[in-house]
Amino acid sequence: MFWWERNNLRMIQTNLREVDATLDVDQLVSTLEEFSANTLMMNAGGIFAFYPTDLAYQYQTPFLREDLLEKVIKKTHEAGIKFIARFDFSKAHEKIYKEKPEWFYRTIEGHEVNYHGIVHTCINGYYQQTYSLKIIEEVLTRYEVDGIFFNMFGYQTSDYSSNDYGICHCDNCRTRFKEMYQMDLPVSKDLSNEAYKKYKDFQWKTTQDMLDRIHAVVKKINPHIAISTYNDYKVDIVRKESNTKLTRPHPVWLYSSSENVKSVEDTWDDKLISNCCINAVDLQYRFMGVSKEEVSIRLYESIASGSGLDFCIIGVFDGYSDNKNFPIVKEIFEFHKENEAHFGQLISVHETALIKPSGPNAFSDKEYIGIFKMLKESHKPFDVICQHECINNEDKLASFQLIIVPDIQEWESEQLNVLLRLHRKGVRIIATGQSFTHAHHAQFLRTLFNAKYVNRTLDNDAAYLLIRDEKDGAENWVFIDGAFTMLHFMDSVDKKYPYISPSSFGPPERAYGHMISEYSGAGVHKTNNGINAFITWQPGTLYSLHGYEEHKRLFLDVLEEVAPRSILKTDATSNVEVFIHSTGNGDMLVQALNLSGFNGVTYMEPIPINQVHFQLDVDQTPHRVTRLTDGREIDFKTGQSTITFQLDQLQRYEAFVIQMR
Repeated sequence: MFWWERNNLRMIQTNLREVDATLDVDQLVSTLEEFSANTLMMNAGGIFAFYPTDLAYQYQTPFLREDLLEKVIKKTHEAGIKFIARFDFSKAHEKIYKEKPEWFYRTIEGHEVNYHGIVHTCINGYYQQTYSLKIIEEVLTRYEVDGIFFNMFGYQTSDYSSNDYGICHCDNCRTRFKEMYQMDLPVSKDLSNEAYKKYKDFQWKTTQDMLDRIHAVVKKINPHIAISTYNDYKVDIVRKESNTKLTRPHPVWLYSSSENVKSVEDTWDDKLISNCCINAVDLQYRFMGVSKEEVSIRLYESIASGSGLDFCIIGVFDGYSDNKNFPIVKEIFEFHKENEAHFGQLISVHETALIKPSGPNAFSDKEYIGIFKMLKESHKPFDVICQHECINNEDKLASFQLIIVPDIQEWESEQLNVLLRLHRKGVRIIATGQSFTHAHHAQFLRTLFNAKYVNRTLDNDAAYLLIRDEKDGAENWVFIDGAFTMLHFMDSVDKKYPYISPSSFGPPERAYGHMISEYSGAGVHKTNNGINAFITWQPGTLYSLHGYEEHKRLFLDVLEEVAPRSILKTDATSNVEVFIHSTGNGDMLVQALNLSGFNGVTYMEPIPINQVHFQLDVDQTPHRVTRLTDGREIDFKTGQSTITFQLDQLQRYEAFVIQMR
């Protein structure tokens, strides 16, 4: 068993500046112990070497006075702390550029990108393709590192000020793309351009090729060295980040850690996810941290979703300018240390699978994000499975009662065959938006939804869905925007939510003339294998952007008709995030996180929530319920295959272990 497979990382990353080469190593290790950390990630090489290198094109920080890397690794290992060496080959010192300009990124005009003396390299150039492997070999053969991490791996086209310079047009990229596709590089990132679609595939394949080569080098030296980067191919630890950026458009994504962890933890059984909580508010403001409540949510979501802990600062702790978050980080790291036996090996309850758009042709996840949010708020247990791994997860997907496809248009033929086989096994499917609307998906659309694609429209200003209350016959209109897919559902399909076509909306004297069309907002198709549904608009996108309960309610109504059974019943409000898992020893773990302090842009102290009830379906007799935050036993009641218990007051976070007889 490899050391990382325990999935109990409590990692601290000190993102060193070149001037930090004189850091106090004993002080660093002492601080790591105060944080209950069991893993350190620290700079080794790439942009700057933090060790005395013998390589001509590995630029060594001029502030180095001793072999810092050797000393840190020795001291951390003596303290029982693993060490992951951090590299960044996306850029190199301008001194190297002056000697080897052909190794570097070029704009379409042929210019380099020089950011304060640090110049962008290219993944297809010699520096990354070959010389980076020499740097890796030098470090791994000299030092006993436990892991290796690559920052900004792949195709990087923006500088640290967020200026995007476009697709790399260096001679290496031009030649390689021409050889692979017999085409010239596209001039812009235009998804309607066939050359750019090929370029997306080019990025995907060449990135994987580089990871193949890195994997071969690292594992030949020592198979017990973990490989980590922001990619899922040929790595042991997938790294993601929960961070903020001042120019990032709203809405603020409350479930960042949960989504980052679930998309990896649920998709792969042989990979870990380490979701880094970035302390800084933005790259250019690295010395001010986000609020402690935001940090708290990120870290609790990480362990509750099945990962370990990961926290990062710029520079070193001694003299760091904003330490207000350190106490809450230490508290959560210590809680994880005391209870790590219950975390890291969590098992899905296999109720609903939400497909995440991924792969070389993925271009938008807005619908996915909105549906993720709706499922979280309604306490529907679900897993996330990345689309490009559907084929490898067919057996796992067969264990779910429902699969949700959120507005995914691009599919490989074998991925569609997987969905067809799952349908025949009785797995139910809900699709939204423009999913499966390409001409070559016609038979698939007919088989699963008994529908035929007619057209789509983006002209939905003043368009609505007509909603009829089945109890009293009352009618109301719910607006839609974005894309609407016109499907002809066959007579056997239960058609819902008639589409009201747009009409004049101004001036107010002319706001009339809407007509009910022949198209529907949803079709529910009952087959011999179960029930499938197609929602012809984008409920997730609309809910994510605007937050109207009507859009969520319509989506959930369809979901509950297709798959009414759920393992969990709770009266928790929508601002309580609930996590349900089985554990490796057959027990169950129920966790609740109070999100009530989030007001849309600000994270404040959560409001205590009283008397939250949980009822779970269980297939064994419960023996004991223990609250992990204080070790107390909790009263519970059992029914026929159920257990019910109460959380008297939820302040920030609670976790309960249900032990079976």
